[in-house]
Amino acid sequence: MPKSQLKIGALLSYVVLALQNLVGLVYTPFMLRMMGKSEYGLYSIAASIVAYLTVLDLGFGNAIVRYTAKYRAEGKQEEQHRMFGMFFLLYCLIGFVVLVAGGVLYLNAGKLFDASMTVSELSRTKVILALMVANLAVTFPFSLFASVITAYEQFVFQKVVNIVRIILNTATMIVLLCLGYKAIAMVVVATIFNVLTLALNYLYCKSCLDVKLKFGGFKWDFLKEVSIYSFWIFLNAIMDRVYWSTGQFVLGAFVGTAAVAVFAVAIQFETMYMNFSTAISGVFLPKVTAMTVNDSDGKAISDLFIKTGRIQYCIMVLILSGFFLFGKQFIQLWAGSGYEESYIIAMIFFVPLTIPLIQNLGITILQARNQMRFRCILYFVIAMISLGLQIPLAKYYGGIGCACAIAGALVLGQIIVMNVYYQVKQKINIVKFWGEIAKMSIVPAALTIGGYFALQHFATDNWISLGVGIFAYLVVYLPLFFMLSMNKFERDLVLNPVRKLIRK
Repeated sequence: MPKSQLKIGALLSYVVLALQNLVGLVYTPFMLRMMGKSEYGLYSIAASIVAYLTVLDLGFGNAIVRYTAKYRAEGKQEEQHRMFGMFFLLYCLIGFVVLVAGGVLYLNAGKLFDASMTVSELSRTKVILALMVANLAVTFPFSLFASVITAYEQFVFQKVVNIVRIILNTATMIVLLCLGYKAIAMVVVATIFNVLTLALNYLYCKSCLDVKLKFGGFKWDFLKEVSIYSFWIFLNAIMDRVYWSTGQFVLGAFVGTAAVAVFAVAIQFETMYMNFSTAISGVFLPKVTAMTVNDSDGKAISDLFIKTGRIQYCIMVLILSGFFLFGKQFIQLWAGSGYEESYIIAMIFFVPLTIPLIQNLGITILQARNQMRFRCILYFVIAMISLGLQIPLAKYYGGIGCACAIAGALVLGQIIVMNVYYQVKQKINIVKFWGEIAKMSIVPAALTIGGYFALQHFATDNWISLGVGIFAYLVVYLPLFFMLSMNKFERDLVLNPVRKLIRK
C-alpha cells in the first residue's frame, strides 16, 4: 500500500470525525426545532430498535478484514474470492433474518408502545421502523464490499465517500425540513444515500480491485474458525447496544416520545465525548502491540498505561469540568427549552465514563496478549444487569433513572472490577495510576468549585455571555493546569511543536 494512502487516510479520518461532531453541534439544534420533541423522539425510538438488529453482523465484518489481509499476504487470490462468496451468502441469510425480525417488531409495535404513544405517533413509528429495517436488510449483503475496501487499505476512497455522504445527507435534510418534512423524510434520505454508498463500494471493488464472488464448495471448517474469532467481537457489540441503545427503547415503551428525545440528546453528547477520547488514543497507541510482545516483566507496559492515561486525562478533565460548569446553559441555548434534563443525564454518563476512557490502552494490551475473554464476559454480564435495572428505574424516574442504571453498570464493571483485574492479573500498577490522576485533579477540582460559585454571580443566558464565561475559564484554567498538573513530558508535547514553528 502506498504510504500516501495511509497518511491521507489518517488525515481524512479526523476530517470525518470533525464533520460528524460539527453536524451534531450545528445541525441537530436546527433539526430539533424544525421536527419538535415528539417527532425526534419517534425517530430515536425506531433507530434504537433497529440498532439491536445491527449486532446480527456477528463480528463477520472484522473477520472479513482480517482474513482478506491474511490471504493477500499469502498470495491466495482464489481463496479470497471463495471467502467473499461465502460471506455474501451468509450476509444474504442475515438480511433475511433482519426482515423477519423487523416484521415481528412491526406487527407488535402496538403492544410495545400503545401505553405511551398516540395512534398517530404509533402509525409514524411503524413506517419509520419498516423503512429502517428494509435499509438494514439491504445493507448487510453489500457491507461485504466496505470490509473488502478496508482490507485492501483503500482508505482515501472510503473516507472521501463518507465525507461527501455526510455533507450531501445533511444539506438535503436541511432543505426538506425547511419544506415541512419530518422524521419519515429523514429515514428516506438516509436510505437513499446508504444505497448509493453501497453501490459505489460494489463498483469500486469490481472495477478497481478486481474482486469476484465465487460460490460453491462451502468450507464449514473455515466458517467454524471464523466464528470462533468473531464471537468475542459479537459479544462486545451486544454489550454496546444494550448500554447505549436500550434507554430509548425502554423510555419509548414506558414513558413517551418526549422523554426519548431528551435522552437521545444526552446520548449524542456522550457519543462525542467517547469519540474524542478514541481519537486521542489513536495518536499514542501505534506501537503498543510490539511493546507488549517484547516486554517480559510488564513494567514498560504499566508505565505506558500510566503515561497514556495522564495524557488523555489532560483533555478529558478539561471537557468534563467545562461541561459541568457551562453544559446546562449550552444545552438550553443549543437545543431549546424542554431539554434541561439532558444536561443531568449527560453528566451522569460523563463522570463514570471518564475512567474507562482514560484507561482504554488496557483494551489494546488485552488484545495484544489475547486475553479479551474476561473483559467481554464481564461486560456482557453487567450490560444485562443494566438492562434489568433500566426498566423499573425508567418507570419511576424517566430518563434520569435509565442513565443511573447505565452509569451503575459502568462503575461496577469498567471501574471497580476492571481496575482490580488490571492490577492483579495484568500486573499494571493501578495504585500508582490513581495516585498520578489524583495529583492531576487538584487544580481542575479547585477551579471547578471556584467557577461554580463565580457563575452564581454571572448570567450566561445568551451566546455572547456564555462565550465570555468559557473564555475566562480557559484563560485561568489552561496556564494553571499546564504549570501545576502536567509533568515535563506532557508540557514538552505542547511546547515542542511551538518551538519548531518559532525556529522556522
